[in-house]
Order: sequence, then structure tokens, then C-alpha cells
Amino acid sequence: MGRARHQASALSAGLRELGAEVLEVPFIEIRKPRSYKGLDGALKNLSAYDWLILTSVNGVEAVWERLRKLRLGKSMGHLKIAAIGPATRQAIEQHGVKVDVVPREYVAESVVASLRRKVKGKRVLLARAKVARDVIPRELRKLGARVDVVEAYETVIPESSRRRLRAALKSQKQRPDWITFTSSSTVRNFVALLAESRGRVARVHMDPEPDRVRFASIGPVTSSTLRALGLPVDIEAGEYTIPGLIKAIARCER
Repeated sequence: MGRARHQASALSAGLRELGAEVLEVPFIEIRKPRSYKGLDGALKNLSAYDWLILTSVNGVEAVWERLRKLRLGKSMGHLKIAAIGPATRQAIEQHGVKVDVVPREYVAESVVASLRRKVKGKRVLLARAKVARDVIPRELRKLGARVDVVEAYETVIPESSRRRLRAALKSQKQRPDWITFTSSSTVRNFVALLAESRGRVARVHMDPEPDRVRFASIGPVTSSTLRALGLPVDIEAGEYTIPGLIKAIARCER
């Protein structure tokens, strides 16, 4: 399983409830950005924005942490807020803030579609990871929105996982039946963790059928990254959420 360590509990707990033995090897580590200058500047100027878009629970946590630090908790009443999916919405609502838009499908393209008739001439703040797909800002600008993108956090490869991952894949006892991927970053980092040396990505050698490790993807963007890196997609969640991923694995194991 490859989520960030502090976010693995929901996926692990759900799989364990189904009787699975779960080995947690995080493929992502969440870190604070090197500078909060951009995020803080935008939050101090929230009155100038019409929309706030948040695409992960990590982004929510970072934004509200900075709002507390800057003592700006009461400055969001005028904002319309879009969340990429139910987990992000829930994280926002825990701060007592209403979420106005959650798309039908929990991917960037669906966020754009849900805002298509709402953002022309509007000013939009997108708080996200340092490295992320540019679909939302690019397409909203085409629709006439003024979009500011600020870094709320960054994702890095947890080097401590390199040895554990390699050992698990080599071990007859620990070798997993499934590896879960919850974002494109988890896929890229998985491959990098198996690299033969820093800076060079090795090919990932998996055993032939029927004994090879199977790969479970949370949704189409993650699946696309797996395929682009030459890896199989054995299942893809129908609903692009952790519960959806758990259900997909359960169906395959029946």
C-alpha cells in the first residue's frame, strides 16, 4: 500500500476489516513548502477572490493551518468553495465552512466541468501541491477566469521506504498480492523507489501470471500514469475514492 504514512489509516483499516494483511510502505511524504510567501499573500488577500479550489485533504490542512497562524479565520464568508471529492469536502466542512461544488467524478477535468458556467470574469485561488497537473488553471483561464495558483505543500519520495519496498517484493513471505496507488505521484515514486540508482529509473520487473503482484488504481488519472510507465492496471476504482478502491479490491477477491 502506497499512501503517505499519515493518511494510510483509512485504506489500511478498510482492507483489514475485509481480512487483509496490510503492509504499509508509503510512496509519498508530505512536507511543508520551503516558503509560505505565496500562500500567505493570497490568504491575506482573500477578499479579492470569488472562488477557492482545494484538490486534497493536504491542501485543506495547509490552508487552515496558515489561516490560524495569520488569524484570518473569519475572512472566508464571501467565498465560493470547490472541493475535488468527498474526503476534501469533509475536511473543509470540519472547519465549519460550506462547500459549494463537488464534481461528479473526482478528477481535475470534472472540477473544470462543474465550474464551466460559474467562473467567467471571476477570480479563483487554487491551493495545491508544488507539483501537480495544470488542467484546472489552464482550462479555467480559457473560460475567462483569473486564476492564481499557490503552493500549499509539497510531496517528496520517502527514502526510508526504498529498502522496505525492495525487501517486500523479494520476500516470499512479505510479497504482496496487491499494491495500491492513490495518485499519479504514488506511481512515479514507486518506480523511483525501485530505481537502481538515484536519478535513473529502473524498469519494474514483475513475475509473470498468475503469481505476479497486481496493481490497484484509485482512478483514471492514476491508471494513465501506471500505463505510461509500463505498469499494468489490474483494477480501477469505480468511484475515485479510498472506499471505492477498497470495494474494487474486495470484488476481485470474491
